[in-house]
Amino acid sequence: MYKNWRVELSQRAIELFKLMRIQCLNRGHGGIKELAVLFRKMDLDFSKRICYEELRLGLEKYGMEITQSDLKLLFLSFDADENRQIDFAEFLHRLRPPLPPSRIKIIDEVFSKLDVNGDGAIKTDDLKVLYTSSSKTRTGEWSDEEEDKLESFIENYDTPDDEDGKITREEFLNYYAGVSARVPDDAFFIMTMKQCFGLHQG
Repeated sequence: MYKNWRVELSQRAIELFKLMRIQCLNRGHGGIKELAVLFRKMDLDFSKRICYEELRLGLEKYGMEITQSDLKLLFLSFDADENRQIDFAEFLHRLRPPLPPSRIKIIDEVFSKLDVNGDGAIKTDDLKVLYTSSSKTRTGEWSDEEEDKLESFIENYDTPDDEDGKITREEFLNYYAGVSARVPDDAFFIMTMKQCFGLHQG
């Protein structure tokens, strides 16, 4: 009987996560940015962790009606390390939209192309090398405006509240998990990624 109860709780938690995910991604362009905005709004004491009361108030302000029993279930399901607080990694892990293997594969391929030196992170130096090698007209030093564009590209993927000027594979995957949630067709998502980043179509 106890085991069946746990299965029912798990299914209900999944339903609640889906509801939060949909509401969140419908308000922004997707990826980790909008999830981070929600997390920051809930983190009232700026501790970079959410306690039970902050989750309750945050969901209330977000317009998500939830019973006390569902709230308790949601909090316990978020709190993977059972320290009675939710950090951003736990929050993101639960709310990141799922990705099928074919989409993970193309996202990894794009990341590997952008990570020119293969050190596991995309930085402005990688982008400079990639852009220079693919351009027939690129010569000379980079202007301040061009440098700013490269930095903006990095910031778009970088984890909010933990920005370090580079994009890890996990951050890249997080971003496109949000984008992927808005594209129902696998083939179209893969084709678009290949076209955007100049990968071989085939």
